[in-house]
Amino acid sequence: MDLFKQDLVSVAQSPLSHWLEVLPAQLSHWQTKQLHGEWAQWYSSVRQLPQLEPSQVSLADTVSVTNPQVSHGEQQRIAGLLQQLMPWRKGPFHLHGVTIDTEWRSDFKWQRVAPHVGDLSGQQVMDVGCGSGYHLWRMLEAGAEQVWGIDPGQLFVAQFLAVRHFMPSELAARVHLFPLGIDDLPPLARLDTVFSMGVLYHRRSPIDFLQQLHGLLKPGGRLVLETLVVEGDQQTVLVPGQTYGKMRNVWFIPSTEALLHWLQRCRFKNAQVVDESLTSVDEQRRTAWMEGQSLADFLDPNDHRKTIEGYPAPRRAVIIATA
Repeated sequence: MDLFKQDLVSVAQSPLSHWLEVLPAQLSHWQTKQLHGEWAQWYSSVRQLPQLEPSQVSLADTVSVTNPQVSHGEQQRIAGLLQQLMPWRKGPFHLHGVTIDTEWRSDFKWQRVAPHVGDLSGQQVMDVGCGSGYHLWRMLEAGAEQVWGIDPGQLFVAQFLAVRHFMPSELAARVHLFPLGIDDLPPLARLDTVFSMGVLYHRRSPIDFLQQLHGLLKPGGRLVLETLVVEGDQQTVLVPGQTYGKMRNVWFIPSTEALLHWLQRCRFKNAQVVDESLTSVDEQRRTAWMEGQSLADFLDPNDHRKTIEGYPAPRRAVIIATA
């Protein structure tokens, strides 16, 4: 439990204190029963990162922590340790002279989302399926009082801990990531804003997922949902075969009209589509920090309007709704 000790203190001091009825036992079980075979190596890399005081922090498009006094040797050490945590998918980050050029330019997504979210000052905010936590820092930049992330990916947890390691304590104390999935959460009913970005199409039961998101929000709270969509009417839902864009865990891709209908059925109000755009190979691509296949490999090489399987190429929408 030492890994999450300070995070649990923050929970106790927040409007989510009733979460402690189940959270400590879940984290204890995770630490004793569920660790990935490579976790020890990943966590060892995090623990070996040098203790460095930042002179400047930026939570803008590239989440950055810098100190001009850091030596070239220390930079090389940091780079070597962070490379042990590859592949890095969500970012970008710049940590004491080391730029992590992640597969996704997650700042592109935030630029589409942020104008419609506005000021988060004083809010309790959660990002469901937050990956390595890039957007958690952007939510903090937008003013959130506390930012809670959940993601069961253990490499993501290690990457988050590596970034938080370099953050000033006053910022690190307000941003948290727990290795949990949505099914592990009770209906907290206390959050001001819940983000779910790039998760819905991975869920076998999207309606259940939307209802779970609703249960996290306090009355009048806001859902920010970003997901794959297809063109079509209220009855249009793409159910791919074995893969979509070479991903095996894509189950349902609705049209925006269908998704708005789903949200209404799940008791959300005032749902509206605030952005819709095609994903470009500039936003998702192979880099030195993610050397595997990426979007260009997932599209028809002769027609980027289609995936390699012949489905419509990835189109993403942002929907905002009220609980």
